[in-house]
Amino acid sequence: MIEVYSWPTPNGHKVHIMLEECGLPYRVHPVNIGTGDQFKPEFLAISPNNKIPAIVDPEGPEGERIALFESGAILLYLAGKTGKFLPAGVSARYEVLQWLMFQMGGVGPMLGQTHHFRIYAPEKLPYAIDRYTNEARRLYGVMDKRLSKSKYLGGREFSIADIAVFPWLRSWKNQGIDWADYPHLKGWFDEIAARPAVQRGVAVLSTQASAKPLTDDKAREALFGAQQYARR
Repeated sequence: MIEVYSWPTPNGHKVHIMLEECGLPYRVHPVNIGTGDQFKPEFLAISPNNKIPAIVDPEGPEGERIALFESGAILLYLAGKTGKFLPAGVSARYEVLQWLMFQMGGVGPMLGQTHHFRIYAPEKLPYAIDRYTNEARRLYGVMDKRLSKSKYLGGREFSIADIAVFPWLRSWKNQGIDWADYPHLKGWFDEIAARPAVQRGVAVLSTQASAKPLTDDKAREALFGAQQYARR
């Protein structure tokens, strides 16, 4: 049984979806990032960067316990553990990995900043909103072009690259996106959204009473205030 420390955010959904797609047994431990659960010592012991998700697998390599943080690393670990969603061939594997890194270095951080300045920032700064909205549109365009030539982001087969990107695009409206501008990406999005394991993955923790937009003062302090930046 893999222990999963998570919350219903795009990064959390990546791991929930991967676990469901792989058919691995897991138990979820909610880490409410709006109330500061991510700063608790027991969570920091497995996720020193105080970010969700993190996992503990009691049956890791050589049968030994392993704890992992960072969603990309977790996806790679689970792919290695199960032999699923990451090609064995060297060229095909790197094709997938480059698109996984595209998500980790571009889609996640940039769309996260788009969300921040369009929704969460207490002061609406036109320069920041325009900068990150335009970058979101640029990234959507990169993916749309790729998917005009490839069935999936990483190639011919569904992979961890698709699993990593999909949750971030579920908030397309908040990112200022018009799907009509990205028909190939929209077709891919609808196909991924229809997968039963994906539907189960995004439903994980969705019924938590406090899993609502993080806009109250306490949540803002935990996510964006001094508590976030304290050295631990």
